[in-house]
Amino acid sequence: MLMRVLTIFILLFSVSAWSQSTDQILQEMEDDTTIGSDIFSDFSEDLESAQVLEDERFYRYGRFFAVHLGGGFTSFTGNRGAAYTDNHPSFHLSVDYFLDFRNVVTIGVEYSKHTMVIDTMVLATVDLGTPLGAVVTDMTRPFVGYKYYIDTTDLGTAITYSNPHLIGRLEYWHQVNKFIDQKTFNKQKGGGIGTGLGVGLEFPIEFKKSYISVEGLYHVVNFFDKYTKDYSQVVDVNGVPDPDSAYGYDDLTGNVFTLMMTYNFTW
Repeated sequence: MLMRVLTIFILLFSVSAWSQSTDQILQEMEDDTTIGSDIFSDFSEDLESAQVLEDERFYRYGRFFAVHLGGGFTSFTGNRGAAYTDNHPSFHLSVDYFLDFRNVVTIGVEYSKHTMVIDTMVLATVDLGTPLGAVVTDMTRPFVGYKYYIDTTDLGTAITYSNPHLIGRLEYWHQVNKFIDQKTFNKQKGGGIGTGLGVGLEFPIEFKKSYISVEGLYHVVNFFDKYTKDYSQVVDVNGVPDPDSAYGYDDLTGNVFTLMMTYNFTW
């Protein structure tokens, strides 16, 4: 008799517990499927709140545009670096558009001038029997690029104050060669695609209004006269240099370094 009472009691308790669990599950399903409900509400609300706070902070403390005006140095490696004398300074003009505190799109142009003096016979003038002389080269390069300002929150005050950033560019190098001592030679014009990678620092003068930037980049450029033989030393069929040809450049390969300092107007 006692066993029957206990069995009935256990069955009643199990049915009651199952009923309560079922009601709870059905209630949760009803809440999730109700029109206007969002099963990711907690997650999305956190994201939206954080984004709103970030946007408000950017609109209050961030910069939207910056105009860079300044100059610096442009120099080359390889044979081009050995042949050229750089006529400093180079000039820089660009405009930045700030997407947020970290990401910036930039567009601009730079200009530099370089001189190559060849006072011996080379292939370009072997038929004239005279040294080539001075060749002045103008290089103008429009570019579009991207800057990323590094998060320095956990770093020292001096690093945070300098606003370090990474720079990447896509460039077009337009080149004009003028043969100063050879009046019968026409100007050479051509262009080549280049890329630039580098780093920069930016020091505030007046917060959100004016800054001074220093940016150094390394450029890889496909110059149109990169593999020219015009400036090669004159040799005979046996490879013996011509007595009037003391030296030359088998090509004008080489990459580029630039260092620019600019004054930035921002708003």
